[in-house]
Amino acid sequence: MEKLTLIKVGGKIVEEADTLNRLLQDFAATDGYKVLVHGGGRSATKVASQLGIESKMVNGRRITDSDMLNVVTMVYGGLVNKRIVAGLQALNINALGLTGADMNIIRSEKRPVTDIDYGFVGDVKEVNADLLSTLIKQGIVPVLAPLTHDKKGNMLNTNADTIAGEAAKALAKYFDVTLMFCFEKKGVLLDENDDESVIPELSRDSFKRYVEAGIIQGGMIPKLENAYQAIDAGVKQVIITKASEIGKDCGTRIA
Repeated sequence: MEKLTLIKVGGKIVEEADTLNRLLQDFAATDGYKVLVHGGGRSATKVASQLGIESKMVNGRRITDSDMLNVVTMVYGGLVNKRIVAGLQALNINALGLTGADMNIIRSEKRPVTDIDYGFVGDVKEVNADLLSTLIKQGIVPVLAPLTHDKKGNMLNTNADTIAGEAAKALAKYFDVTLMFCFEKKGVLLDENDDESVIPELSRDSFKRYVEAGIIQGGMIPKLENAYQAIDAGVKQVIITKASEIGKDCGTRIA
């Protein structure tokens, strides 16, 4: 099968001109078929504040009421997404900015209320990989915003890591997929205080040992569990690295 690289970058990278420009150049230089998934949380918080709308977070996840849904739809689907698309066009990459609602690419269901009501937040139920792969094979580079829809007329705020993982799993039927998560660090670290202590390859057994030893902890555990789920679903490899290291043979490889 032909190779496809799906790269997820956080909002911090795409919200600052210097880091955005470097990212776009590195992404454009990536060989073969590719997809970019982006965040944009800080921009959403800033615009909401300017509009007098309070941002509420629980465990790092945004509570999305109807006012905040309007903000994230504008910011993620418009401001951030189109800035990336325009930047890629300037580098001769024929990018197409998409939310999950466009062409019914990603359908979600509103997260059920349990202890916390997250509001208009979507849990991904279906990715139209057939249509996405058709676009990709025509030389179009999808740029996916962290927004989906419920096919009942409602947009839903959706975690960008989840969108990247679910899209990679679905596209694994059509391509040899490498899923790359770009974080603040160069990879998964043996010592969180030493940025150079990157674990080059992480098997399931060593992941389990590192968790038991307290070396891997906190929010990195669910991220890595999601990575192994992607491998189980047919994704060839998952790489955790820093955005500035795209294209270099570094980071933590999970396979």
